[in-house]
Amino acid sequence: MRDSSPMGEFLRARREALKPQDIGLPVHGRRRVPGLRREEVALLAGVSSDYYMRLEQGRETGPSPQVVDAIAAALHLDDEALDHLRRLTRAPHERPGIPAAPSPVSPQLLQLLEGWSDTPAFVLGPALDVLAHNALAAALHSGFEKFDNLARMVFLDPAGRTFHQEWEKAAHSCVAEIRAAYGYEPESPAITAVVGTLSAKSPEFAALWARHEVRGKTRQPKHLAHPEVGALEIRFSAFTVNDAPHQQLVVYQAEPASATAAAFAELRAMGRAPQSAGLA
Repeated sequence: MRDSSPMGEFLRARREALKPQDIGLPVHGRRRVPGLRREEVALLAGVSSDYYMRLEQGRETGPSPQVVDAIAAALHLDDEALDHLRRLTRAPHERPGIPAAPSPVSPQLLQLLEGWSDTPAFVLGPALDVLAHNALAAALHSGFEKFDNLARMVFLDPAGRTFHQEWEKAAHSCVAEIRAAYGYEPESPAITAVVGTLSAKSPEFAALWARHEVRGKTRQPKHLAHPEVGALEIRFSAFTVNDAPHQQLVVYQAEPASATAAAFAELRAMGRAPQSAGLA
């Protein structure tokens, strides 16, 4: 018998994060558990309490799509969280999987990075490892000890606290993105290594990881502060690499004729040659 499963851990975390008043349930007296009770979720989803308990405990791992959708509605999951839950219900052989070793960045993509001299661009793996970057991306992150893994840089590098003017937002984003990748392959060695290191060294990361929040990259602007060129307002786009589905191409952009565009011009003088980056 298993104590739980990736799906069970996700359900329990999301149940505990949801308060009765969030879904219109009355609260009478002191409650012994945080969030909703198992029987409350089961009632809302139209399944038995015993069946729902088995899902959380990992003794039941194959709920039907209808049950998954009903539980998602009971837990008020958004579309990204629902997709994540659906992935967690798949048997290992049904998941697309993440390679044990990261796929090399293709020569064509490296050439593309090299050709972008006016905008920072880099390639990420599923655990936010920086697999390759261009010279301007290196200059942008020159205040860090290493430009190797975005989550490590946010949580463990002292420069992360000043570089990210909205540090808490950046921290939540990193954890939610890794959690989204985790849904594709819970046993991924790359994700396991990064999560293990950060959980051991950063209580803040460990607390956020335990919340099981899921979110891909958003289009919201980033507010950064470079130690030499000052404040930056970055807009960015992220693209899936078709021939390496678990790689993302991230491109930072500045509004034309803005202070950030002028700062990018200064940073170009600090650039290094494009290179592949090692894993965290």
